[in-house]
Amino acid sequence: MGRIISVLGGTRSGKSRFAAGLAPSRSKKVAFVATCLACDKEMKKRIQHHKSSRPSEWTTFEGTKDLAALFKKIRNRFDVIVLDCLTLWISGLLTKDCPEDKIRQDLLDILEGIHSSKAKLIVVSNEVGLGVVPEHALGRRFRDIAGRMNQLLTQTSDDVYFLVAGLPWNIKINGKIKTNS
Repeated sequence: MGRIISVLGGTRSGKSRFAAGLAPSRSKKVAFVATCLACDKEMKKRIQHHKSSRPSEWTTFEGTKDLAALFKKIRNRFDVIVLDCLTLWISGLLTKDCPEDKIRQDLLDILEGIHSSKAKLIVVSNEVGLGVVPEHALGRRFRDIAGRMNQLLTQTSDDVYFLVAGLPWNIKINGKIKTNS
C-alpha cells in the first residue's frame, strides 16, 4: 500500500529541499514531478537551480498539466514520487480557467491511485492561509481552492510536515495528528 507525505510551508521555508531529503537518492527508483512552467527569465533561473540540486539518477517529469494521467502511468514504476508543487499546478490550471471540481477530482484520483500502489508520494505545497486577503478575485479564488486542496491532501496523508524558516514541524505521523502532550 502506498504512502503519502505532505510538506507544507510558506515561500522560501525550505519545503523543496526538505521534501527532496525525504526521498532516497540511491537504491530506489525516484520520480520528480515538477509543475512549474518557465514563463520568464527569472522563473527559468529558479527551475535551473532546482534541477541542479536534484540527484541525476532521478527521473524528472516537467511542466505536466494533466497530473492525474501522468500519475496513472508512473505510480507503479517508481518507489518514490516527489511532486513539487501542488500550488503551482493549481495556479497553472486556474490561468486556464479550470473549474475547482475538476482540480479536486484530479487530486483525488492521484491520491487514491497512490494509496493503491506501492509508491511513496511526497507532495510539496504552499500554505496559503497565513497571509492577507488577496486584492483581486483571481488571487482570492486561488487562495480558496489551494487551501481546500491542501486540506484534502493533508487529510489523506500519512505524514504531514510544516516548514518554518527551514525547520520541519511534524504535525501528523502515521495518520495521527501529533499533540504536545
